[in-house]
Parts: sequence; C-alpha cells; structure tokens
Amino acid sequence: MTPSDAPTNDPAARPDRDPARPDADPARRLLRGVAAAVADKGYAATTIADIVRHAQVSKRTFYEHFPDKQHCYLEAYRRGTEHLARLMVEAGTTATGPWRERLRAAIRGYLGVLVATPDSTRSFTTGIPAAGSEAIAARRAMHRRTAEALIAVVDHVRRDTPELAPLRPLIAEAIVGALSELVLNAVADGRVDDLPTLDEPILELLSAVLTADPDPTEDPQP
Repeated sequence: MTPSDAPTNDPAARPDRDPARPDADPARRLLRGVAAAVADKGYAATTIADIVRHAQVSKRTFYEHFPDKQHCYLEAYRRGTEHLARLMVEAGTTATGPWRERLRAAIRGYLGVLVATPDSTRSFTTGIPAAGSEAIAARRAMHRRTAEALIAVVDHVRRDTPELAPLRPLIAEAIVGALSELVLNAVADGRVDDLPTLDEPILELLSAVLTADPDPTEDPQP
C-alpha cells in the first residue's frame, strides 16, 4: 500500500474535502476543523471560533457536540488513533509476498495516512503536549494501541513464518516509540512528504528483533 492508496474514511483522518461539497455531518466537520485549526495556529492559540470557521458550522453547533476545545481535540485524536491502528493491521494482514514485505506494508499503511492527512498529522504530533495531562495520557494510550496493532500483524505473519520470534509488548512499544519520534522530527522539520521513507529504518529495526537469536538466560515474560 502506498500513501496515495491509503484509505482515509475516518472523520479525523480524512483530507479536507472540496469546500463546495461539505460533509453533511457537523460532528465530522468539527473533528476535521479542530485538526486544521491546531495545525494552523497551535493548540494553545486555537479558539472555538477558529474551529467552527474551519468546519463551516456555528458555535451553537459546536456546543451541541462538544463541551469545549479539549474534548473536541481529544475525540479527533482518539478516532484518528483507532483509524491508524486499523489501517496498520489491515495492510499487514492482507499483503502477500515475503514476510519483510508484509511487515513493510503495515508500516506503509500507517505512514500513508499521515501523509494523506497533513493537518491531522501536524496537529496531533506537535499539539499534544500543550493540550494538558489528558492529552499526554491519550498519547500513551495511542502508543499502546499501535503496539498492539503491530503485534497483531507480526502474529499473523508468523503463521507462515514460525521461525520469526514473537514480538513482545514492551519491545513493540519501543519500536512504536522510535517510529513516533522519527515522525515528530520529520513534522517539526516540515518534511511531512518524506514520511514514507521512514518505512526502511523501522522495518530494519523490526526485522532485527524478529530474527535475533534467543537469549537462553532471558526471562520469556514481557
């Protein structure tokens, strides 16, 4: 799967639509609106007025769906996270070919959404620290959810390639942490379009873990 192929049917993980054809669902428009507003101004400077302007709805409509900016932002982040995890599993479990290419497909499925939705990528990569403790907790949950998705892909691949080592949860979280840091650096440098190139270092790291000789003295528990 390439970035241009990546499905983006999640409300918070969809590119901006043609303004002449706005989404009929105001909640989805608000979720995209908060991502666009935070990407544009940063979380702290973003106001409800900014969000509804991007969403093309009224403030009254905003408050019919969300009590405040933070709830809207975190809901968009939660939905986007679930979408990314689903895409990773779908891409990795439907791909064919050698095991490395199947794992690469999972990584590309994840990165492809980030490239296809630059507003959400910038918003949720750089805005989370300013959004408070709940947002920090949400990011930790996102890392765990993505690690679970990666484990699911590896488990699927190991059905046909049992010689690969299982991916332990703690190691999966470490790999996801490395991926997140590489994404953060690329976004901070204005290199969102370069995100697909991250598939190779992450695949190399994952492959090294899965093909490493087991340590007989190591505790098998995560």
